[in-house]
Amino acid sequence: MRYESIKKDFFIQNRVNFCHQMIPGSIALFHSNDNMPRNGDAYHNWKQNSDLFYLTGVDQEETVLVLFPDCPNMEFTEVLFIRRTNEKIAVWEGHKLTEEEAKEATGVQNIHWYEDFEKVMHQIILMAENIYVNLNENDRFSNNVGYNGLSFAHKIKALYPAHKIERSAPILGRLRAVKSETEIDLMRKACDITAKAHRRVLGFVKPGVMEFEIEAEITHEFIRNRSNGHAYTPIIASGKNACVLHYIENSAKCKSGEVILMDYGAEYANYCADLSRSIPVNGKFTKRQKDVYNAVLRVQRAAMKLLVPDADYKNYHSQVGELMTKELIDLKLITPKDVKNADPSWPAYKKYFMHGTSHHIGLDVHDFALKWEPMALNNVFTVEPGIYIPEENLGIRLENDVVIRKNGLEDLMANIPIEIEEIEDLMNK
Repeated sequence: MRYESIKKDFFIQNRVNFCHQMIPGSIALFHSNDNMPRNGDAYHNWKQNSDLFYLTGVDQEETVLVLFPDCPNMEFTEVLFIRRTNEKIAVWEGHKLTEEEAKEATGVQNIHWYEDFEKVMHQIILMAENIYVNLNENDRFSNNVGYNGLSFAHKIKALYPAHKIERSAPILGRLRAVKSETEIDLMRKACDITAKAHRRVLGFVKPGVMEFEIEAEITHEFIRNRSNGHAYTPIIASGKNACVLHYIENSAKCKSGEVILMDYGAEYANYCADLSRSIPVNGKFTKRQKDVYNAVLRVQRAAMKLLVPDADYKNYHSQVGELMTKELIDLKLITPKDVKNADPSWPAYKKYFMHGTSHHIGLDVHDFALKWEPMALNNVFTVEPGIYIPEENLGIRLENDVVIRKNGLEDLMANIPIEIEEIEDLMNK
């Protein structure tokens, strides 16, 4: 791994917190992610299952965690299955965790080989009354492709029909949404790496540069600072491309007079950063570009003041919509009549600001959380309003990652230039 190791106390405490919320007499199982085939004999880049990483810190495939705090056999209250290595694997794939290394990294003392999982699991599971399965229940996820956790859940229901099936997701949704100081430190590191990349970009961009060249500069800075790479596929969208919300082609030439909307973030120790900035290709905003930019900036700053403990997620977005409505009227993009006549399910501002303002972020860019529950201390959110005007080939989005604290927000991206004057100064040095 590229990142510095995380102390095992963090993972031990996460397991304790999870076990405290389990129904008595229950067992919980967490599988590593699959190696997903690509083409030929190749696989897609692999990333660990976020829940398993949160509970163990193990960053390799063929891993299973079993938690059974009430197990009559104390030996099996906590078990970790890892892949058995050999000389061939060491030569072809590199080092894998030994038993002792797994104990030291995770704090789990009972280590078994992955190949013995089904045999050992059968002995353990018969002592339990309830089985917690680990499924991807992110509301942004549409399950079109099978995965380890889902396959295992189907298998469990078939093999042990008399057991009651429980879901680990509601427990983890609450736990993972409230970040520990260890997690915030890791996210701060991801944001600091992202800041370095952005300052590099400000000194690199000029008319005639290709979008993919900007992406390459960002990637270089990420990797050289111990990042795993991009937390998600980056968006480098100049001119009209900025009005395509998930534009990832990054293939156009950047022209003088255009604004580039960039949405990217570093991943560090599996924790994500998520930044959006909009900069002028030639280093100077036009008056119209400034007006739209400052409108977005005002909405972002006002939105940040609404992120407080006990705030309602849905109501927050409605309030931001009202802020954006005023700005769009002032920019003469919509009229009060448009607002009055709009369908309540699709307000007038949605014509130019069609996405949400904030989402949880952590081990996943769109981090799993229970959105119907009130906002809480140490929730980490993005704040990313935008205005997209296809008829002007102009899209502006500004995004920072922030932590809800007792005495106000902590902006993890406060050191990344966002004021027009600073952006222009840095681009024209």
